[in-house]
Amino acid sequence: MVSSSYYAKISSTIRTHIMASENSTPADYSALIGEDGKNKTNVKCVHCGSLILKPANSDFDGTEFQLPLAKQKRQTADKEDEFTSETLKDFWMVENMYTFENIGFSNTVNNRKYLTCADCELGPIGYHDLETKKSYIALARVQHA
Repeated sequence: MVSSSYYAKISSTIRTHIMASENSTPADYSALIGEDGKNKTNVKCVHCGSLILKPANSDFDGTEFQLPLAKQKRQTADKEDEFTSETLKDFWMVENMYTFENIGFSNTVNNRKYLTCADCELGPIGYHDLETKKSYIALARVQHA
């Protein structure tokens, strides 16, 4: 049996991580955004370097969204509330899912699919909204080269 102090410690760690991500200084992505609001550089997976998007194929979007953390125990879709997530701001918005060079889609969870690198399957790096058919890649979860 797991002690209540164990759960308190984990809860405190999660709260600290979420508060740190909410209070951190916003990143300056201005060098990555063209005058037309599109990505200036290639967008690649931070883990394997696989090409996800070519330049000028997505629009900058300052939307905030809670995205599950990449490293946590695998869970079923009906337990999404138990995922530890962080609030991210600043996404590349892709109108058409066929624009991607390389992307993986999760099973549907609350009318959206999480996006991963199709080569190494790590993520989520963003999400796909099934209502609008738009995809969003978090700038903080990819590299630009």
